[in-house]
Order: sequence, then structure tokens, then C-alpha cells
Amino acid sequence: MLLTSFLSKHLPGQRNVSTNTVISYRDNFKLFIHYCMDVQGLSLKNIQMRCIDRNMVFEYLGWLENTRGCSVSTRNQRLAAFKSFFHYVSTEKPDYLFQCQQIISIPMKKAANKVMNYLSPDGIHSLLMQPDTKTWKGRRDHALLVLLYDAALRVQELSDLQIHVLRLESPAVVQVVGKGRKTRTIPLGEKTARIVGDYILELKERTHSTPSSSLFQNSRGSKLTRVGVSEILDKYVVMMKENGFSRYITGPISPHSLRHSKAIHLLQSGVPLIYIRDYLGHSSVTTTEIYARVDAEEKRKAVENAYPVQSQEKIPKWEKDKDLLEWLTNLCS
Repeated sequence: MLLTSFLSKHLPGQRNVSTNTVISYRDNFKLFIHYCMDVQGLSLKNIQMRCIDRNMVFEYLGWLENTRGCSVSTRNQRLAAFKSFFHYVSTEKPDYLFQCQQIISIPMKKAANKVMNYLSPDGIHSLLMQPDTKTWKGRRDHALLVLLYDAALRVQELSDLQIHVLRLESPAVVQVVGKGRKTRTIPLGEKTARIVGDYILELKERTHSTPSSSLFQNSRGSKLTRVGVSEILDKYVVMMKENGFSRYITGPISPHSLRHSKAIHLLQSGVPLIYIRDYLGHSSVTTTEIYARVDAEEKRKAVENAYPVQSQEKIPKWEKDKDLLEWLTNLCS
């Protein structure tokens, strides 16, 4: 009863969270229910509030990391769903208050900082050369990658795009609904607007799509999912390697890597951080500063490579300098 009310009423109705957030929380509890049945040996009808205590949640989080191989960030996302749910339960059922407080107080696990993977301008150019634009699917993939990079979109933002949110007349823009239902308007380059515009005209001819149709669709006419977008990118990253462009790939490349790439390229072009913050849809410029640190590190490496520091091979030890020791001894005598 509590879980049903939390997912169907509290989250969408009172907290006004996005559908994607509700789905994420739902999937967490779906997985937790399977854990209770398969690992804890509980039958579905015996999964009650009194069974779920701090130790059980700890064991579940450990199972996620050790058995399912989830990352620390995924583990923390699952814990965040528990904290939100038990905070709700504490207000609805005060008799569970102590139990809820015990779970809410479980700390998030510190995750190691990941290396930011991004492509250089030449790397982006090489990636966008891979799709075969002589085919319909190749033209779709080309438009997808161009828009994903040029608008610095999150993969879910790209997946959710509908045709009507794009204005391709000059000045071309795309309106995006991002995290926390925040809407932002992103300017598009002239070349991007032309590529996406040609793709939309062909899409309408082939599928009779309406303005409310998904911009990027799979072979069944449904919108491309996040997994589908990732698979498309993975295919062309493999093609880059096969075609001799592996020098541009320094680590795993995901759809978010193109977002990182655009932010770095904007910064290197002299765009102020505060404008990049708005471009990316960050709530605080502090989040955007990570790109400034990455850019500063790249500049430091370039300077060191350009101007090697000349130093002595061996530095003499002052302890063995008898004249210096004698001078120091007699200094205050």
C-alpha cells in the first residue's frame, strides 16, 4: 500500500518529479522485491515493512555491488530511492519512524573520480564521417550524432525529443526538457539545422510522422531508447577504430562523452563558463567548473611538452658541504 501510494501519487503528484525518475525508483523496488524472494527466501506476501530494516538494506546494497557488479554510483542511486521512500513512510506512518530513521541515515558510498572521456575536434569529425549517408539508416544516425554533439544533449533528452521542439529557421534552436523538468533553449549551428531539417523531411515522407512524433525512431516506428542510442554510437566508434582513427579514442566513448566534448570545445573557444552552464542545463556553475579543470590540465601538459624544464642531473647534498657547515656553526658564535 505504501509503495503503491509513493510511486503513483506522492512522486508525480506532490513532488512533481519526471516520469524517468518514477521509472528509476520503480525499477529499484522491482529489483529489491526479486532480491527479497531469491536471496532472502521471502515469499511475495511476506514482504512487509517490519522485514525491511537497516541490515537488510545494507545486505541488498552489497548484493548489488558484489553479485550484480553494479558501480558505486548505481549503488548510491538505489540507496537514494530508499531514502526518499522511507522519508515518505516516516510522515505517513509515524509508528515506523525509528526504523525509517535508521535507513535514512545510511551514508552514501564515496566513489572514485572517473576520468572524463571526450573527443577532440578532429575526433568528432572522424566520428561523424562514419555513417553511410547513402542509406536511410545512415542518414538518421548521422543526424542523431550531429544533434547529440552540437546541442550537448543528455541521452535521455535526445531520446525524448519530438519533431515540434525544433525550429530550423534562422536562428535555429531546439527546446529541451532536462533534469528536474527544467526547460532550456539551445541554439543550433546552421549546418546542424540543415542536416536535421533534411532528415525530418525524409522522415515525414517515409513514416507520415506528425509534429508530436519522436524525432529519432527505430525500425518499428517507436522512439529510440537510451540503449538504442548507445548501441548506434558504439557501432560507429568500432568503425572508427577499424578505419584507422583509434588515435582519437583514449577510453570508453558513451553518448555523454559527446556532451563532454562539446563543453570542452566551447571552453577552448573562449565561451565563458556561465554561458556553458546554461547551454548544458546545469543548476550551478560549480558543476560546470569540472570542464575548466580538465581544460587547464590539458594546457599544463601542452606547456610542459613545449617547454621542457632543464634541471641538474644531481643535486649536491648540503650536509656534505664542510665549508657550509662550518659557516653555519660559527654564524652565531
